[in-house]
Amino acid sequence: MHRCQPPDAVVWPQNVEQVSQLAALCYGHGVPIIPFGTGTGVEGGVCAVQGGVCINLTHMDRILELNPDDFSVVVEPGVTRKALNAHLRDSGLWFPVDPGADASLCGMVATGASGTNAVHYGTMRDNVLNLEVVLPDGRLLHTAGPGRYFRKSAAGYNLTGLFVGSEGTLGLITAATLRLHPAPEAMVAATCAFPSIQAAVDSTVHILQAAVPVARIEFLDDVMMDACNRYSKLNCRVAPTLFLEFHGSEQALAEQVQRTEEITQHNGASHFSWAKNAEERSRLWAARHNAWYAALSLRPGSKGYSTDVCVPISRLPEILVQTKEDLKASGLTGTITGHVGDGNFHCILLVDPEDPEELLRVKAFAEQLGRRALALHGTCTGEHGIGLGKRQLLQEEVGAVGMETMRQLKAMLDPRGLMNPGKVL
Repeated sequence: MHRCQPPDAVVWPQNVEQVSQLAALCYGHGVPIIPFGTGTGVEGGVCAVQGGVCINLTHMDRILELNPDDFSVVVEPGVTRKALNAHLRDSGLWFPVDPGADASLCGMVATGASGTNAVHYGTMRDNVLNLEVVLPDGRLLHTAGPGRYFRKSAAGYNLTGLFVGSEGTLGLITAATLRLHPAPEAMVAATCAFPSIQAAVDSTVHILQAAVPVARIEFLDDVMMDACNRYSKLNCRVAPTLFLEFHGSEQALAEQVQRTEEITQHNGASHFSWAKNAEERSRLWAARHNAWYAALSLRPGSKGYSTDVCVPISRLPEILVQTKEDLKASGLTGTITGHVGDGNFHCILLVDPEDPEELLRVKAFAEQLGRRALALHGTCTGEHGIGLGKRQLLQEEVGAVGMETMRQLKAMLDPRGLMNPGKVL
C-alpha cells in the first residue's frame, strides 16, 4: 500500500565503526538517515519520504557471541531469524519469535515484531536483553551496558525497551543480544473447524482461561481457509478454523491435547486433524505462513494490505464477528487471520492500486477497524508498527500527553529530526 520512495543514495557499511562514521557525516550535513534491515515491514518503514541516505545493514551478518549456558546470543542486523535458528540447530536452543517473513532480527527489534509463537514465548519486547545502537550523531550506546546480558535489572531507565519498536526513528541498531529458549522435547499440531467465528474464538478464550500452555493458536476464517486449501494443497474443511501447536514432554502433550479437544468439542468443533510428525507439522505451518500469498491468489494482479489490531482476549469474539460483517459490507475482497492467542489479528485486503476509489475504501476500512479496536481498549497495531499510515491512530491511542512525551524523547535523541523522518510521529 505504501509506494516505494527511494533514497538519494544507499550505503552498505561493514561494521559498527562505519555506521557511526556514516551517521555523524549525514547528521553534520543535515541529511536524512533511513536504516534498512531486509525490508519486509508492511507499514512503509523504509520509504525515504524526504530522500537522504539509506544505510543498508545486510552486510553486517555475523553471529558475534553465543552463550548457551546463559541462553543468549549476540547478532548483527544482517542476521535473519532463519539463519540464527540454522546456526542453533545442534545446540538444543532456538529463537521462537516468528513473524513469518525471514526478517532481520534487528529489524524485528525495531518494529517490535511478534508472530505465531508469541502466546507462549512472548514478542520481541520480551526477548531482547541488550542493544548496541548508533545514535543519530554517531555516538555509540549500549542500552544495558557494554557486554551485559542479564535476565532482569532495576538499574535506571529501561533504555533497551525504548528502542524496541522505535522503527528507526531514534537510532541505528547495530547489534542485539537476544534471549534463547530450550528446543521443546516434542511438538504436536492440530487443525479444527468450527460452525462459526464466534465458536472458534470462544474456544480460544476458553483454552487460555483453562491455562492450557498452548504454544501457537492461530485463527483463519472460511475465505482464508479456502485460499490456503487451493494455494498449499490442503484438504481442510472450508470453515472458521483454528491451527494449534503444543510444545513439551510427551506426557504433558497428551494432557494438553485431551483438554483442548474437550474445550473445542464443547464449542461445536469438528474435523479434528492432529499432526504429530515433523513433516506434517511443517506442511501445516508452511500453509499458515503462506496465507499472504494464498490470499493474493484470490485476485490475481492485486496488491495486498494487512491490517493489524490487537484487543484484550475477552473482546476478541466481539471484534472478530463485527469485522467479518464490516468486511462483507465494504464490498472488498479480503480474509481474516491472526494470532488470536494474544488478541492480535489481521485482515488481508486485496486492492487494485490503480483504482483510487478502492484505495479509499481500503483506507476507510482500516481506520474503522483501528478505531473499533481502540474503543475496545485495544491497540491499532499489535506487531506491524505505526510507520506512515497509522500516525493519526497512534495519537488517538496514547493521547495528547503521550504524544508530547514521545516527541520530547525524539527531540532529545534526534534534535534535527533526521532519523527516518515522517514515521511514527
